[in-house]
Amino acid sequence: MTVRKLIKQRSLTAGDISHVIQMAWEDRTSFETIKDRTGLTEPEVICLMRSQLKPQSFSMWRKRVAGRVTKHRALRHPAMKFNDQQIADHRRANC
Repeated sequence: MTVRKLIKQRSLTAGDISHVIQMAWEDRTSFETIKDRTGLTEPEVICLMRSQLKPQSFSMWRKRVAGRVTKHRALRHPAMKFNDQQIADHRRANC
């Protein structure tokens, strides 16, 4: 699915896209939280990031996210106490 079709299908505004990018860059906001907030799955977020970022920025983001425990709830240690949904709420831009 192309990003344009994705954006049309999900009716994402420029503010929504900015919010997804912001959450994707945050270490503690999991892909599951992004899906809960926007309906975008991890592959869709990757596709969106690829289309919206410069190639070098996308490459840096992929290296950063690859294998990062905090980006996937299932990989987290049960003792992790933070709530990534609170973090996502706190940083929401006024769009």
